[in-house]
Amino acid sequence: MHFDWHYALGQLWNVDFWRALGTVVELSLETWLLGIVLGFFLALARLSQRRVLREAAGLYIWFFRSLPLLVLLIFVYNLPQAFPATSVLLANPFSAGLIAMVLSEAAYIAEIHRGGLLAVARGQLEAGKALGIGYRGVQWLIVIPQALRVALPTLANEYITIVKLTSLVSVISLSEILLVGQQLYTQNFLVMETMLAVAFYYVLIVTVFSFLLRKLEQHLDVTRRKPRPVAVGELPLVSARRADGEPEEGEFALQLRGVRKRYGELEVLKGIDLDIRWGEVVSIIGPSGCGKTTLIRTMNGLESLDWGEVLLRGQPFLRGTEERGGALGGKVHMQGIVQVGMVFQGFNLFPHKTALENVMLAPRYHAHDDGEALRQLSLALLAKVGMLEHAGKYPHQLSGGQQQRVAIARALAMRPSVMLFDEPTSALDPELVGDVLAVIEELAREGMTMVIVTHEMNFAFRVSDRVVFMEGGRIAQIGAPRELLEQRSERMGRFLKDVQLA
Repeated sequence: MHFDWHYALGQLWNVDFWRALGTVVELSLETWLLGIVLGFFLALARLSQRRVLREAAGLYIWFFRSLPLLVLLIFVYNLPQAFPATSVLLANPFSAGLIAMVLSEAAYIAEIHRGGLLAVARGQLEAGKALGIGYRGVQWLIVIPQALRVALPTLANEYITIVKLTSLVSVISLSEILLVGQQLYTQNFLVMETMLAVAFYYVLIVTVFSFLLRKLEQHLDVTRRKPRPVAVGELPLVSARRADGEPEEGEFALQLRGVRKRYGELEVLKGIDLDIRWGEVVSIIGPSGCGKTTLIRTMNGLESLDWGEVLLRGQPFLRGTEERGGALGGKVHMQGIVQVGMVFQGFNLFPHKTALENVMLAPRYHAHDDGEALRQLSLALLAKVGMLEHAGKYPHQLSGGQQQRVAIARALAMRPSVMLFDEPTSALDPELVGDVLAVIEELAREGMTMVIVTHEMNFAFRVSDRVVFMEGGRIAQIGAPRELLEQRSERMGRFLKDVQLA
């Protein structure tokens, strides 16, 4: 058999092939991009707390992953026979092919997105919520950038699959690469030469877009980024106390009334009553498992209450789901949570943003001021916690202690009425603990209202106005540090055997 190389090479300049290549590129890109959008909403529905959304999305994914694309293409293209009104759109082979491919690919891409969404740490969502950022804002600003970076390699591979699947649209007479090749070899019977040209065009598309997608993946990889230069001018002086002119309403900044929390059969909090005065520093201590972390997380609603209520600035903020009338609702919660700053044990900085961008994110979202004023405030807060020279670095370029200090600045940027610290030093190496504790002590001296869960006993008794000792989900003892040490029970004495007051 003689192979006609002259004919095969000549097809590289064939206008019909290049026109078909443009069709394949357009069809594959539109399918991929629309599939990414539709697949993302399907993935969110699959992870929704609402059963109807989960089941509807699951049914969609099951059905369209089970249905062969070839069958779907023929069905969609011939749908106008049953529903003539659809002929306006579906009589066009490109439109029919695009719709069928998007319906099919969205089911596969949804599962890719679901993997990316599940890879985003829960702490990232909680950090966004603690900053008062709504569901849509959390998804757009925090979740999607991180999930997309995780999912992009698989999404890129799915695009290559889509390019090859476009060959199936020849069954509905769309003039794509394979159909052009078929038309040629039925005329000249040079099957091998023509299919070599067809293979060349598919390989060309895949090669070019693989290169472009690899560049995009590298661009989104924050571990490859270098610290950004940050211009710093004269910075304003900032204090931990609120500077927005709002009066301190009532005697107490935060009040807990009969707070109870249960996980299944285990009751973790058993009726907590606690009042936090303005400018007061209250430390919560106790053995592991006593409910300290659960208690502080109920103060800003990261953990819902079963019974009881929380008052913020003298106003209702949270209410137990089992109370008459149920919880107060998300609107009341989100309006109040911006008044309560939260510093997490695991830092929970947003890894795709620099230290400065982390601090600016929430005030910019809430439109607290214009861009330059927010930038100056954020830089001043970073200077306050000793992190100004690291403003342009990403979290992975910072030590644990540095990340925690940025997290403190991020919480302060919202100018909260109360600051909550959930074991802020427990994830740090011993030599890094001192820097973080020094920042917290400075805030205490400035009169910041703070509640601190900590295992640093000497620090707690040195910096606090009152210390709360918890055991078994209850407040066992509460009082001023010296008073508590002088009147401690036998159990508390064993727990505080190494604590000394100056």
